[in-house]
Amino acid sequence: MTKKFLAAAAALTLLPLGACGHKTDAAENVQAAADNTADAMDANASAIRDEGSNIASDDKAAADNAADALNNKADAVRDAGENKADAIDDKAKK
Repeated sequence: MTKKFLAAAAALTLLPLGACGHKTDAAENVQAAADNTADAMDANASAIRDEGSNIASDDKAAADNAADALNNKADAVRDAGENKADAIDDKAKK
């Protein structure tokens, strides 16, 4: 439980840094929302791995695979948020 709390606290301290690069509030909001969603997904993946360490080998492999897939989806959410935020900024320039 302490690991999860520390990971969440660390992620929250980095959120303002991730929102620095966009020119519009709307783009920053989209990026922040995507980052928050991805952080939650990563936390869930960590929880799956933690639980998986307490089970049999076959089930542990399945838990690791599920956690890896969730981490990949979190990365995709972050990338999609960045792309959407960039599109908002590009549209605001015109």
